[in-house]
Amino acid sequence: MRIFARLMYGLVSFASRKGISDAPADPSAAPADPSAPHAARKVRARRTGVRGETFAYWYLRRHGYIMIASNYTAPGVKGEVDLIGYDGSVLAFIEVKTRSASEKFAAKPEDAVDAGKRRNVSRMARQFLRDSRIPKSAYRFDVLAIESRAGQRPLVRLHKGAFADER
Repeated sequence: MRIFARLMYGLVSFASRKGISDAPADPSAAPADPSAPHAARKVRARRTGVRGETFAYWYLRRHGYIMIASNYTAPGVKGEVDLIGYDGSVLAFIEVKTRSASEKFAAKPEDAVDAGKRRNVSRMARQFLRDSRIPKSAYRFDVLAIESRAGQRPLVRLHKGAFADER
């Protein structure tokens, strides 16, 4: 199975050699609909996020994680856990943050995991442990930050044990 993960990560990495985000639309083109620029930005951001999560999945698989769930949500509970997997014997709840790097916006993707996001991920993790009936085992919260630069491979930073369970 490791050979398959290496192969898939190689393919995803090759496909992302020029970045994983779309180039912004031509700013000189005047849209007919005033909400079009905002809608187009949202679509591009969502597409970048999906590509980032796919890249993150194969990146983590390549580094030995065994994934058991993705995009976990529970009815009536606010939030989502992007990826859940085992890193050895430790269950990891992974929050993936993907950003298109630019000169004027210098914030790192991991900075977006604020107190509210950590609280939501912690709540979802506890719900996942209740729903899945996994025996008591060690777990942690990881953050995988992906910076996508136009024309370059993405820069990836994995923060294991990025934060503690917040109640």
